[in-house]
Amino acid sequence: MSTGTIKKVAGPLVIARGMGEANMFDVVRVSNERLIGEIIEMHGDEASIQVYEETSGLKPGAPVESTGQPMSVELGPGLIGSIYDGIQRPLDDIMKVTGGNLLKRGVEVPSLKRDKVWHFVPVKKAGDSVVEGDILGTVQESPIVVQKILTPVGTKGTIEKIAEGDYTVTDVIAVIKGEDGKSTDVTLMQKWPVRRGRPYKQKQSPDTPLITGQRVIDTLFPIAKGGVAAVPGPFGSGKTVVQHQLAKWAEADIVVYIGCGERGNEMTDVLNEFPELKDPKTGHSLMERTVLIANTSDMPVAAREASIYTGITIAEYFRDMGYSVALMADSTSRWAEALREMSGRLEEMPGEEGYPAYLGSRLAQFYERAGRVITLGEEEREGSLSVIGAVSPAGGDISEPVTQATLRIVKVFWRLDSDLAYKRHFPAINWLESYSLYDKLDGWFDANVDKQWGELKGRVMRLLQEESSLLEMVRLVGEDALSAPDRLKMEAARSIREDLLQQNAFMEEDTYTSPHKQYMLMKLVMTFYDLSGDALEKGADINKIVGMDVREAIGRFKYTAEDQVDSRFDEIERKLHQEVDAIVQAKEEF
Repeated sequence: MSTGTIKKVAGPLVIARGMGEANMFDVVRVSNERLIGEIIEMHGDEASIQVYEETSGLKPGAPVESTGQPMSVELGPGLIGSIYDGIQRPLDDIMKVTGGNLLKRGVEVPSLKRDKVWHFVPVKKAGDSVVEGDILGTVQESPIVVQKILTPVGTKGTIEKIAEGDYTVTDVIAVIKGEDGKSTDVTLMQKWPVRRGRPYKQKQSPDTPLITGQRVIDTLFPIAKGGVAAVPGPFGSGKTVVQHQLAKWAEADIVVYIGCGERGNEMTDVLNEFPELKDPKTGHSLMERTVLIANTSDMPVAAREASIYTGITIAEYFRDMGYSVALMADSTSRWAEALREMSGRLEEMPGEEGYPAYLGSRLAQFYERAGRVITLGEEEREGSLSVIGAVSPAGGDISEPVTQATLRIVKVFWRLDSDLAYKRHFPAINWLESYSLYDKLDGWFDANVDKQWGELKGRVMRLLQEESSLLEMVRLVGEDALSAPDRLKMEAARSIREDLLQQNAFMEEDTYTSPHKQYMLMKLVMTFYDLSGDALEKGADINKIVGMDVREAIGRFKYTAEDQVDSRFDEIERKLHQEVDAIVQAKEEF
């Protein structure tokens, strides 16, 4: 264990001398107040340390002690439902220790509660051979999450001892004798360094969608299970509501939500709302399958940099159990600002807009830890970790470095548009600027929803693009100057925008839409367009087509209950045929 003394203090950066025996990324304790820090640069026996707590009052000569261990998180029962700060200190326990709502410096609180007892049920028995990643047993962590206790990475051999019972996270639940004759004690809790991705056996192709129930996402810009998406948007464009909807409805067993450098009042809303949100799949509180990491903008900037890694390591732990995990990072812009501040204090050569030259590689290291994988272990479970990162570009300018570096990495881009938000069109995802590069997903929808899915989706996108071109003409000469077929395009595109893409997060029938219902809604709008186009060719009046009564029924189809979708679709389609036929017949008789 290396000890040294402070040479220089510059905000959250501390330079310590006499640290020649320490290693990069070792966790250190700074001064007699034992502030937590991490070595981020070494020069001879001098170490540059980013301190995760307020450094006011520190002075040269104060002691610095290396723990010899890298920055790690505790993984085990007790994670679900917890609210941590950026370096995995439980905020509820800190409040009990300090007796107040403000973080005090040097507080040492274990991440997992040491006094709580968990009931362990083994699935292996003494004498069984195990390899790393095998399930030793289970713990019922919350009413809806069973935590699987895995054989630690790097451990394999024969189980000498294992028993059912009530244990704390530090009690030995099994002993494994390795091939070299050494015995390893296994507890309910494991530690893992946050900057190192947890290993897996094989990465799978991203060919299965993460169904979110949000029509603009699933229909036009789907994300794969194990995929990565960016949600950039200016203040007030609905990033937080989009992330709430994804947390609530996405096909994920576990949700990890990282509030990275967000305003305190926004994080307060999340902390208040998540326990109140009812999980639609189970009827329990959403917190019973959620881990929250709260690192607000007034907390030390260095801890903001760590919070992203803390969150994704916890997410990987649940992925290794075979769960589908969704990680929401809100927002990576604040994390990048923390990188920029630390880089400036280290006097590194700045890159674009002052961000460090390694901004892109650090973002890539984070996002590349997502994926759908075959986990370690003989059972070969499949787990997935999908990452959705919100980006908060200043003034909504997506040409700034963080957004551009993110777009080079992610395959899904949901562009939030303040103009749409001001028009009360939610989700305010701009359909002309957003994209999804997971091309294989159309094949999944064709096979599992309807074989016409990909074709219909392509036609919907073309109509929206043609509407954009026609709008330029309408602004110049007015809608009346358009030809009848062009007016019909405008009407069909309006129906797509208002009936398909607009969605009410607070209405029970509209907050979630199954893929089947999304297809039916898409088909209904395009049937209206096709039948009306045929009628126009037969000389029908465009004004009568636009004014058909059935159009209101098409608009209200999205409020149809899931179990009545097919019958209601048939009813509206029949009515649509009747009204179009009546208009054509009246024209022919005239």
